[in-house]
Amino acid sequence: MLVAQITDLHIMQENRLVYGEVDTTACLARAIDRLNALDPIPDLALLTGDLVDAGAPREYARLRQQLARLRIPYRIIPGNHDARDTLRAAFPDHPYLRSDPEFCHFADESWPLRLIGLDSTEPQLIEGVMCAERLTWLNRVLQAQPDKPTLVFVHHPPFTTGVAHMDALPMRGADAFAAVIARHRQVERVVCGHVHRSLSALWGGTLGTTCPSTAHQFALDLGAGMPARWTSEPPGFQLHRWKPQTGLVTHTGLIGAFEVRPLRH
Repeated sequence: MLVAQITDLHIMQENRLVYGEVDTTACLARAIDRLNALDPIPDLALLTGDLVDAGAPREYARLRQQLARLRIPYRIIPGNHDARDTLRAAFPDHPYLRSDPEFCHFADESWPLRLIGLDSTEPQLIEGVMCAERLTWLNRVLQAQPDKPTLVFVHHPPFTTGVAHMDALPMRGADAFAAVIARHRQVERVVCGHVHRSLSALWGGTLGTTCPSTAHQFALDLGAGMPARWTSEPPGFQLHRWKPQTGLVTHTGLIGAFEVRPLRH
C-alpha cells in the first residue's frame, strides 16, 4: 500500500498571495500534477491540515476545484488555519468528517493499513490540543484493532521539533497522547504537518514525522529564540509505503522541474 501525504496547502481566495508573494493555489496545482504522474500512483492521499489559510468558504471552493483533478481518493483533517464547520460544509461527500459530533476525527478501515485521523485543532489557538475526550476516543479505537498495522495522522506534531517558534507553542496534552500511543504497538507511525519541514523523532514508542508544505517552507532555524521566517525552498510531499514484510517506510519527494538522469556504472 502506498499513501501520499501533502500538507499546509494554505489556499487563499482569488488574487491573494500568502505573505503577498506565494501563490499557494498554483503550488497545489503542481503538487497534484506530481502525485498524478507517480508510477506507481499512490492508493490514496492524506491531507494533514491547514488546507486553506483563513477557513473561508471561498477558499474551500478553490481547494475543491484543485482536488477534483487528483486521480486518487483522499482523506482530510483540519489544521489551525481551518474552520471545522466550514470544512464539513465544503466536503459533504466526506461523511467521515461528521462521524463525531464535535471533532473531525475518524478511523478508516478500508485499507490493509488502518488509518486514524485525529483532530488536534481548537478554535482561536495556534497550538494543538489533545484533551481527555479525544484521547479516550483514540484509546478505544486502537483497542478495537490491536493486531492491525495502523498509521495515525494529525496536524500538530506532539514532539519537540527544534524549531524555536514552533516549540514555543507545544501541543497541549502531548504527554498523555504519547502514553496512549505507547500502549498500542500496532501504531507504525504518527505523521503530521504544521512545521512546513520534513523531520522525524522517536516519540510514544513509535516514529513521529512531519511533511514539507506544498507551498512555502519555514526556515531551518534551530537556534534558541529564532523568529518565524519562511523560505522559498522547494515544496514537497511524502510517500508512506507499507508492506507486511517491511512495515512502513517513508520517502520525501520534492515538487518542481528536476532533471532525472540514469546512473552510470
